[in-house]
Amino acid sequence: MSSHSQGEIIKVSGPLVVAGGMRDAELFDVVRVSDKNLIGEIIEMHGDQASIQVYEETAGLGPGEKVVSESAPLSVELAPGLIGGMFDGIQRPLQRMVEISGNNITRGISVTSLDRSQTWSYVPVKDVGETVETGDIIGYVQETSLIRHHIMVPHGVAGSLESNNAGDYTVEDVVASVKLADGTTRELTMMQKWPVRRARPYKTKIMPDRPLITGQRSIDTFFPVARGGTATIPGPFGSGKTVVQHQLAKWAEADIVVYIGCGERGNEMTDVLLEFPELIDPKSGESLMKRTILIANTSDMPVAAREASIYTGITIAEYFRDMGYSVSIMADSTSRWAEALREMSGRLEEMPGEEGYPAYLGSRLANFYERAGAVSCLGQDERLGVLTAIGAVSPPGGDLSDPVAQATLRIVKVFWGLDSSLAYKRHFPAINWLNSYSLYSDSVDAWKVKNISPDFKTLRVGAMRLLQDEAELEEIVRLVGQDALSASDRLKLEAARVIREDYLLQDSFDEIDTYTSINKQYRMLSAMMAYYDQCSRAVEQNLPLRELISLPVRDKLARMKLVLEDEIDQYAEQVQTEISRQIQEIHRQGVH
Repeated sequence: MSSHSQGEIIKVSGPLVVAGGMRDAELFDVVRVSDKNLIGEIIEMHGDQASIQVYEETAGLGPGEKVVSESAPLSVELAPGLIGGMFDGIQRPLQRMVEISGNNITRGISVTSLDRSQTWSYVPVKDVGETVETGDIIGYVQETSLIRHHIMVPHGVAGSLESNNAGDYTVEDVVASVKLADGTTRELTMMQKWPVRRARPYKTKIMPDRPLITGQRSIDTFFPVARGGTATIPGPFGSGKTVVQHQLAKWAEADIVVYIGCGERGNEMTDVLLEFPELIDPKSGESLMKRTILIANTSDMPVAAREASIYTGITIAEYFRDMGYSVSIMADSTSRWAEALREMSGRLEEMPGEEGYPAYLGSRLANFYERAGAVSCLGQDERLGVLTAIGAVSPPGGDLSDPVAQATLRIVKVFWGLDSSLAYKRHFPAINWLNSYSLYSDSVDAWKVKNISPDFKTLRVGAMRLLQDEAELEEIVRLVGQDALSASDRLKLEAARVIREDYLLQDSFDEIDTYTSINKQYRMLSAMMAYYDQCSRAVEQNLPLRELISLPVRDKLARMKLVLEDEIDQYAEQVQTEISRQIQEIHRQGVH
């Protein structure tokens, strides 16, 4: 800390502190406030007066107390030790803070984000004398049994590798050195620091065209998100936003998951903490925490730190993306984050926008979501990194006209609209198939047609048409009753019910039904649509609808979701054969 950037408090207003004498400080500098060493960040400068967002409780502060700038922006530490960790909104390790101060965390506590005493076994992969540049991988640490933590040349460094030594090191020890173009030598450790509000650079961004397989049938089949895409889950209280995000964190096809509990209730993060270590990763058989990072800034923690938490999380996610991994980031929820923005904006006496939110709400949300994407990473080896961002929105009463929901919908390309009426019927996931959408459907369909089956898109479109027809027919049924419908329309209602109850409805607590591979999804949908198509032809031949609806094969269709993955191909073929055989039997009986 330098004395020339020291000032003193003029005014305290909740988490906002105004300090004078800060002419030499800069916008977004981290500061320490008062003798309690509370951590804060300069968010506005007027002359020598700085408005400071304090990330800890400010009770007891008063005018005249000192404020000292650290002359550096809010940054995160990036090194081995992140995986499996749980941090607060400004990357302080919660477990170590509890060990130091107990369950009631002391204000002003100073603790490094990553353990400086733990040693890691470093393995070099580049030889001395090789030319390296920003982003090149020079070695690795086996951080967990699932994740190999690559050590990369930091930003702004390029030259000839002078040393690169294997051994056991802490994150602060020198592991390599690079001779720069100007003849000087730069020593490299395993740790980098990066400002959270600045996106990490890459070579080029690539158009997402491959689905992020989540194992959730309603998402993967009807409303897919691409790898490197953006999605939002809005819905009222109790509609299952957090449960859906937990499912995505558990099962989505990602190497690493960064889960941000931003302003949500503490018991939800407790569930994550207790549940994730016991969950088994389906690909590896290891604990899910061995590829997960948790950022927890719950509703009873300082409101200002919520604002930083999503930037902390996405910067860590970008770091692992730069290693060539596929990373998914879950933000739960951006509504609570926006409330922190609204509070700070009100304290700054800025002109409010709609419902009191700041006028720059949309641009701040866009700054977060635009950091997602599939990118060609920096370095000489042409790595592809993927960062998929999924944010929950909690509009009051599920009102999608809420400013946060509207601003989010203008940015993201996938909308999974949760419906409280479906949730109350115990329909999980409670994604309303009539108002949800995915702008990635066409590009993802091309991948499915090429890699799964040429008729996947045809099946999806046909099933969605049935669900839409059902909604229209139900209006008629309410007015004049089902008996007024034609046989073909009543068959549509039955086929749509099969899709709703036996395909879209999924049991997250059943060890088989909780995850469905994309191949099994195709097999299930193919059998259900075959049932509808063959029954439609039978209705045209005047076969009795009552018997078609009550075919014994209906039970087998309902049980498909509980069939094991390695048995589904054979089972699906049997079901389709049974459909044909049973319809032919009815036909023979009718002829007889």
